[in-house]
Amino acid sequence: MQYKHLHSIESPDDLKKIPLDELPQVAAEVRDFMVQCVSKTGGHLGASLGTVELCVALHYAFNTPGDRIVFDVGHQAYAHKILTGRRDRFHMLRQYEGLAPFLSPEESPYDQFGAGHACTSISAALGMAVARDFKKEDYKVVAVIGDAGLTGGLALEGINQAGYLRKNLIVVLNDNEMSISPNVGALAGYLKRIVAGQAYLKLKQEFEQFLHHIPAVGDRVFRTTKQIVDAVRTYAIPGLLIEELGFTYHGPINGHDLTALVGQLREIKDREGPQLLHIITTKGKGYPAAEKDQVKWHGPSAFDVKTATFLSASSKVPSYTSVFARTLIRLAARDEKIIAITAAMPGGTGLDKFAEVYPTRFFDVGIAEQHAVTFAAGLAREGFKPVCAIYSTFLQRAYDQIIHDTCAMDLPTTFCLDRAGLVGEDGPTHHGLFDYAYLRCLPNTCVMAPKDENELQHMIHTAIEHPHPAAVRYPRGSALGVVMDEEIKLLPIGKGEVVRDGRDICILAIGSMVYPSLHAADQLAKDGVDSHVINARFLKPLDEELLCAAARRFELLVFVEEATQVGGFASACWEVLEKHRIYGNQFLRIGIPDKFITHGSHSLLLAKYGLDADGIYNRISEFLREISWRKQDSTISSSKGELLQIVRKQPQSF
Repeated sequence: MQYKHLHSIESPDDLKKIPLDELPQVAAEVRDFMVQCVSKTGGHLGASLGTVELCVALHYAFNTPGDRIVFDVGHQAYAHKILTGRRDRFHMLRQYEGLAPFLSPEESPYDQFGAGHACTSISAALGMAVARDFKKEDYKVVAVIGDAGLTGGLALEGINQAGYLRKNLIVVLNDNEMSISPNVGALAGYLKRIVAGQAYLKLKQEFEQFLHHIPAVGDRVFRTTKQIVDAVRTYAIPGLLIEELGFTYHGPINGHDLTALVGQLREIKDREGPQLLHIITTKGKGYPAAEKDQVKWHGPSAFDVKTATFLSASSKVPSYTSVFARTLIRLAARDEKIIAITAAMPGGTGLDKFAEVYPTRFFDVGIAEQHAVTFAAGLAREGFKPVCAIYSTFLQRAYDQIIHDTCAMDLPTTFCLDRAGLVGEDGPTHHGLFDYAYLRCLPNTCVMAPKDENELQHMIHTAIEHPHPAAVRYPRGSALGVVMDEEIKLLPIGKGEVVRDGRDICILAIGSMVYPSLHAADQLAKDGVDSHVINARFLKPLDEELLCAAARRFELLVFVEEATQVGGFASACWEVLEKHRIYGNQFLRIGIPDKFITHGSHSLLLAKYGLDADGIYNRISEFLREISWRKQDSTISSSKGELLQIVRKQPQSF
């Protein structure tokens, strides 16, 4: 496509110079540019295609960044990025040191609030509106939220408070009837009834006009009719519920009609009190393949624009997600008490496959992780075996429910944490790096992580049969291709395993870090360092016997985890050693430092933080050299034999 306007738009000020009747051309150019770029990088394409006109209209009708536009999630904001000075960098979206996958105030003053998880926009925008009034300033505040976001409790809490405070605030409800998957729940049906209610509204207005034209009698009939209408209107026009909450409701209107959008936004932006504009959009708008399959094109990898085919070669190795799904289906076949639950992620967690086989035993609760956990707790209280499959980063949102509604009552609920560890291009809001720390501190919990897909199937079974809360965390992407046991077994709770016997140093790894540690051990062996490698399996309870035996045998203990080091696996091991009064060891922690990790490919980030095989090998080698320098004159280089004398520990007497 030849661009008439796009390359001249460096800011919303440039956009405003374009006549209103030419904005559809701008939208078409933005949409084409977005498809071309995302086809190279991958990204959240579907939702952003659906909001191109909305982003154009918002920046055309408001004075940004002085006026605050607060997006929910960021899936909807690619056009916003393109129109606010980031067009020339958009080809680096989600790439290391390129544009952030979601919204980032550090990246642009137009990004008013960081948005990676859903449901936050209304509360954040209300806070900004209250701050504006405290400061006696004059700017508009607009929250943009998808219909799926309304299923989250935080969004409803924000609406409740905004209606009560009566602050000047605009909420744009982008209704495309989709989350990542089709929306579920009563609120989805409610929004459909609002749309259906428009035919009634038009008929009512026409009938009232007709009655007013009847002399004398018409007014009396009108008053009587109005009383009847008012008695039933709440049922006929569901949008009035929004007005009962303190908002003035507008719409629904076509979210792809730029003239109507700009006109409506200009009309309501100076109104007093909270306003809600309901727009109807199509997810994937303008790219036929994305319109046809809105789930598949929610977050595609790189693809060919003309053929709409993905460029990444399909792997013969199953993903951890698919192994989880197959395992749960097998287990459910022999245990009718197993119930599967997810929060708007049936496809992402693999539970869409479970739903095909056991539709009555599957529940998608929408973007409502808190409800998912307490709902599962209720099932567990009545003797069922609920399995909550929720991404590691999203389970954080239900932390109080895990503590109060699950662990405090010691209810046997299974949490399956997909996307644990570094997840790559989705960045800091989506890395699952905190689950070890936030789960292991809770009484009654069991936390485990498999070294491969075979161990995953056994852990799923073990967690479900464990009579207490249990969590299994596993990484994103393809598994390792190991041979799968035909029989799914129960693992002994809290027991690790030695996967490589050695005599010089001990590497204790957990989950995804076991195989890289084994490969690092092979490299160390070439240097004459014989490494003992332990697969911890369980973060809680730890295998204290195995850990203490290793600490008594080896001077150097290396802990490797794909998670934050603060409060994680290494910390748990140290606590056990302190408990047993085992001192005098040298410790090396290899994990994620105490910081939020940027976006980038998974392999790049693993290498950057020393969590691939080469990184583990290099960190251990460097540490061994540091030990030798501390124990002898740094001007004398130690031989290999002298180095081994340093790291081999003499048996302790007790």
